[in-house]
Amino acid sequence: MDALREDPGAWLDGFSYVAETAAGEIAAHALITRCHVDGAPALCLAPVAVLPAHQGTGAGSAVVRAVLHAARARGEQLVLVLGHPDYYPRFGFTPASAYGIRPSFEVPDEAMQALALTGPSGADGSGPLPRGTITYPAAFGV
Repeated sequence: MDALREDPGAWLDGFSYVAETAAGEIAAHALITRCHVDGAPALCLAPVAVLPAHQGTGAGSAVVRAVLHAARARGEQLVLVLGHPDYYPRFGFTPASAYGIRPSFEVPDEAMQALALTGPSGADGSGPLPRGTITYPAAFGV
């Protein structure tokens, strides 16, 4: 996380969310950073983490929903996540391949997911979503 925070091309202020317990312990965390799809700006949701004792309590869903809401409010178009195909669809994520988006490395198609925060074909005036290969910040090591 420190490497992402120190990368001015990746770090976006206001896109790191935590859920706390009543005692002030961090139960869950979600982070969005900048990535690119064939040079066009996009967002990547990673990491998302929930302490084992708080899994299944809604803490993880709460931080994911909050950070996605913040991205929409800032007018971002696209969020990508490499994650469990049974978890992220509840937030609207679908296979990125349906948008013509792919990672530069091999992953199961259903695990690389995308969420259009605006109209997927520019119906809301935002323009079409980018298509192509994802470039992650260097801190991800891919």
